[in-house]
Amino acid sequence: MVSVVTPTYNEADNVGPLVDALNEALGDLPHEIIVVDDDSPDRTWEVAGAIADADPRVRVVRRFDNHGLSPAVMAGLGAARGEVLAVIDADLQHDEAILPEMVRRVRDGEADLVVGSRATDGGSYGEWGAGRRVVSWVATLIARLFLRVPTTDPMSGYFALSKATFDEMAPHINPQGFKILLEFIGRRRHRLRVAEVGFTFRNRVAGETKMSPSVIRSYLLAVVELWVGRQVKGQFVLYSLVGASGVVVNLVAFALVESLDFGAISVGFGRPLRWSLLVGIQVSIVWNFLLNNYFTFWERRFRGRSLVVGLVLFELVSALGVIVHVSVFQFLESTNWGDRALGEDAARIAHDGVGFLVALVSNYYLNVNYLWGRRNSV
Repeated sequence: MVSVVTPTYNEADNVGPLVDALNEALGDLPHEIIVVDDDSPDRTWEVAGAIADADPRVRVVRRFDNHGLSPAVMAGLGAARGEVLAVIDADLQHDEAILPEMVRRVRDGEADLVVGSRATDGGSYGEWGAGRRVVSWVATLIARLFLRVPTTDPMSGYFALSKATFDEMAPHINPQGFKILLEFIGRRRHRLRVAEVGFTFRNRVAGETKMSPSVIRSYLLAVVELWVGRQVKGQFVLYSLVGASGVVVNLVAFALVESLDFGAISVGFGRPLRWSLLVGIQVSIVWNFLLNNYFTFWERRFRGRSLVVGLVLFELVSALGVIVHVSVFQFLESTNWGDRALGEDAARIAHDGVGFLVALVSNYYLNVNYLWGRRNSV
């Protein structure tokens, strides 16, 4: 038997036509269709339930927590009874006509996993605009460079695999974001035999696209965690990259204000503070806040008037980070740590580096657990 899993969220208008199309494509091939719905506001689960009442091949799983496409797919695959498992989007953009060929290749042992690909021979992105093609091309390039995935279309949500393959890999899968296929083919410990079948991507007729900055962020998180391993959280890597970009912004702003020669201000603590230093710090803080808000912590982002509150709190956390950085540096300087082994100048650079790392970790902890940690997911 073949089990076809389709995750849904606000797909009430599409689920009926999808079931009809799948039944026609699979014909006499024994199959079941598992609709996994994340408690859609448009009551997709209710529409699917009515279909299931009339068609015993259809089953409905309504989920109330841990929402998301990847967790939904894993829930459906875990409940499947077939020897071959398939995943297809509910938006009717995947061509169900190639599903029998995908199933055949798995069943005949030609591959452990077969991808419905828009980028291989016989495949096409259809009427996609230039912008979406560029995003897909960049995402594919990232996956192939860092993960060396054996497919031309790692962004595809259309694939089939054997039940045995799923049972072996399921304990190692981290279901996050929208691209669950990447989890299966990006795991280095598993050497899957992967095949592809080309199809032409169709335009969505009903419902709304799920593409958003959150999808892009989740994809990058998945790539990072597959590349570096779960020992280092992908979110921390993104946070660190934002911090590194903030250093560059700081230096650019510092150099720009220096070139304008605004001079310095006296603060009563010895040498005056240069405006360039203050402006550089402030610009980098605003830069880091906006990038973290709209990228690293997108699902818990501050919006509207709360942006000002978030920025003020981020300023306080950043100020604490500066204090931590300076304190660690001064402590290491007072103990002369590394002076003998590295030399005085190199040791001072090392002291500053250690202070920076400690401040980075402490700031991340405060931001992820308090500043953005108390925001509701959206």
